[in-house]
Amino acid sequence: MTRTAHDPATLLIIDDHPLLRRGVTQLLELEDDLELAGETGEPEEGIRLAGELDPDLILLDLNMPGMDGIETLKRLRQDDFAGRIVMFTVSDHEEDVVAALRAGADGYLLKDMDPDDMVRQLRQAALGRMVISESLTALLAEALRSQRTQPATPDIHSLTQREREILRELAAGLSNKLIARKLDITEGTVKVHVKHLLKKLNLRSRVEAAVWAVQEGVDK
Repeated sequence: MTRTAHDPATLLIIDDHPLLRRGVTQLLELEDDLELAGETGEPEEGIRLAGELDPDLILLDLNMPGMDGIETLKRLRQDDFAGRIVMFTVSDHEEDVVAALRAGADGYLLKDMDPDDMVRQLRQAALGRMVISESLTALLAEALRSQRTQPATPDIHSLTQREREILRELAAGLSNKLIARKLDITEGTVKVHVKHLLKKLNLRSRVEAAVWAVQEGVDK
C-alpha cells in the first residue's frame, strides 16, 4: 500500500503491558498524522499483524515473555518487513541498546520519556530517520567505540565520492529509501554502497557508521 504525503503514518504496537498499549493508543488519537494500525501483547501475533497490516512503523517492547523484542525484531526482518521498527523499553543498558540496533532496529526510545517528545520522535521515525532517546546517545557512542573488534582504524579516504555522500546521509539518520530519493538513485544501489562502505571502514552496522561519521565530522 502506497502512502501519500497527506496520509497519516500507521503504527503497530507490540508490547505485553495492556496499560502501556492503551496509553500510546490514546496519545495517537490526539494526532492527525499518526494512526494506530493495531496492537497486541503477543510477539507471534505481532509478527502476523505486521505482515497483514503492513504498518509504516512498529513500536516494539524489548522485554516480553516467551519471545523477547530482539528475537521478534530479527523475525520481522527475516520476513522482509520493510517498515520502521523502534524499540520501546525501560532498559537503558548498553548491551541492550547495541544489540537492538545491530539486529536492525531503526530507533531505541525509553518508556519514561515525555509524551510530547515521544510523539515528536515517532514522527521522525515515520519519516525514515533514526531515533534514539537523547540520554542514550553518549552511551551508544562510547559502547560502539569500546566494542569495536577490528584493529584497523576506519579511513574515510578509502571511500568513493558516492560512498562518502551516502555516509553523510546515514549520519543524518536517513533510511535507504530517503537516501535513494535524495541522491536520485535506486534503493538497491544504496544498499550495495552501504554494504561496501561498511566493509571498507571495518564497521558492522549502519548505526556504527553513523555514529563514527558524526564523531569524525564526516557529516559536515
